[in-house]
Amino acid sequence: MSKGFASNRLTLLALGVIFCFMGVGVRLVYLQVVDRDSLLQFVERARRQIVVEHARRGTILDTHGNLLATSRSELTIAVDPWMLADYLAEEKNEAKRARKRSDQENLRAQCAALLGMTAAELGKFFEPKMRLTSIEKDKRDGTPDGLVKDRWVKLREGVDESTFASIQKLKLPGKLSKEQENVKLQGLTFERVYRRTYPSDGLAAHVIGYLNKEGTPVTGAEHNFDLYLKGQDGWIESEKDGARRELAQFRSREVPVQDGNDVVLTIDSVVQHIIEDELKTIAMKFNPRFATIIASDPQTGAILGMANYPSFDLNNYSKAPLEAQRNYAITDRIEPGSTFKIVAVGAALNEGLVTPQTSFDCGSPTIEYKGRTIKLAKEDEPYGMLSVAEIVSHSSNRGAAQLAMLMGEQKFYDYARKFGFGQTTKFQLGSEVHGTLAPPSQWDGLTISRMPMGHSVDATPLQIHMAMSAVANGGALLRPQIIKEIRDSQGKVIRTFGPEKKEQVIRPSTAALLAQLLTGVVREGTAKGFDIPGFEVAGKTGTTQKLIDGKYVSNRHVGSFVGFFPASRPQIVLSVIVDDGKVTTGDHMAWGRVVAAPSFHHIAEQLIQYYEIKPVVPVSGNLLAMHGGVL
Repeated sequence: MSKGFASNRLTLLALGVIFCFMGVGVRLVYLQVVDRDSLLQFVERARRQIVVEHARRGTILDTHGNLLATSRSELTIAVDPWMLADYLAEEKNEAKRARKRSDQENLRAQCAALLGMTAAELGKFFEPKMRLTSIEKDKRDGTPDGLVKDRWVKLREGVDESTFASIQKLKLPGKLSKEQENVKLQGLTFERVYRRTYPSDGLAAHVIGYLNKEGTPVTGAEHNFDLYLKGQDGWIESEKDGARRELAQFRSREVPVQDGNDVVLTIDSVVQHIIEDELKTIAMKFNPRFATIIASDPQTGAILGMANYPSFDLNNYSKAPLEAQRNYAITDRIEPGSTFKIVAVGAALNEGLVTPQTSFDCGSPTIEYKGRTIKLAKEDEPYGMLSVAEIVSHSSNRGAAQLAMLMGEQKFYDYARKFGFGQTTKFQLGSEVHGTLAPPSQWDGLTISRMPMGHSVDATPLQIHMAMSAVANGGALLRPQIIKEIRDSQGKVIRTFGPEKKEQVIRPSTAALLAQLLTGVVREGTAKGFDIPGFEVAGKTGTTQKLIDGKYVSNRHVGSFVGFFPASRPQIVLSVIVDDGKVTTGDHMAWGRVVAAPSFHHIAEQLIQYYEIKPVVPVSGNLLAMHGGVL
């Protein structure tokens, strides 16, 4: 071999080595400089992980601390099949690898039994598989990522804490070597979630509301008090290795979870049970379009119970029709009927225009008013001269109209506004609709004679209830309260909610006098026979024809009874409203005394026992007699 040939070979070899190093250098420059940003993003996606720790939603409690809504801790268990494969691949000794495989099969069999599965069924989840990723593209060359190892295979949702704790404690049976004592089931991962549950199913469904499947609060307290209840999720930002294990040394941020606060409502579960049971009776007897019962404390405006028919099970809300999910107490308007007569009577007494003994001719079908003749509404019975006390007890339409005429349109309208009509109560659950109360400028020639009897005006059941509550508490219109207090996750009270006065409607003395007049309704008037001796039931029946296609129809009614007890020291305000009840016996009319007064009486008897309300001792020289009336 010539020296020239050997020299050429060395030259070529040297050039080859140089070019190799140059290629490596160029590649390094490309990786570290030219394509640095895109590669860093790729690595970041592969190694960076954010682990979210979900906050526990606060509970909803009744006024005595009984659970109405709570969050149950559950786990979603998944399998990383490749973690098990990596675990076995680490062992180079074939015999030891076989023993490890046997140990894992043993642990999987125990796990399957806890989850109610066979070992073969569970084993399928541990078979390593690839999955195609086509959503994102590799930023290096623009091609799809292609196949990747599927490292998260959902195994079971809704696993309770005790079952998961047993899975974590799984151990190999029999006599174990030191190495086997620490063997754990490989490949299981989990995520802790909180599932919203309602221990009493449908109790106070319209008040509590619910979370949908996405965890979004939809209605009721769940929706309107979400700011207090939801809490703040925590998270850990760190890096993971190829087996998806956290590299704690690279943890860059850790935000602690903050559980939600608890919301305590004014609702009393016992009262709620009582009124919901009564609604079932109403539904069975009268099959109404809807019915509402509300009970409250007149001195604070606290709602003790609020229920509607139809209703639904909070734990199965998806099966309930939308009409069953409506809180009719605040979403539907009705004409109040004769319950509205407290406005005309209370206003006339408060203005000093009449006394309980002042009489009016309620037999004449017409009356002269401001130089014109006005036709008065019909009466249920033929009346002649009636005192103000009798106008209340017998629910005289013509008497109420004449009381309003004494004041004039504007003054009467102003009092109706003061009683809360034509506006919302500002109820804290939201979704409340405005009542309708047209100003005098929009009235026609008959309005002054029809509105005092509860026509040409409408309101929600809650607005009617709070108007009667103003009579019970000494003349103050209060905002209805549904939330009592907020507690943090440790049970410490961080905020309380007290009574909110909106308006002084009538003087306390006038309210007390009107309360005594209202006792005549159950003693000798339209709800005669529904009094509770010794407990001074004060109230007002209401019956109004329904407006169908713009016309009043004579065979469909809204019947109601709204009242309180004891009249001289009121402790409970109670409203029973039945829309479009079907009466199949007797006079076939769904009047308030037929569809509502019996339920009011039955509930009142139970609440008197539950709250241990003491009988009222008769006092000589009662308030009504002092004002010239007679009992």
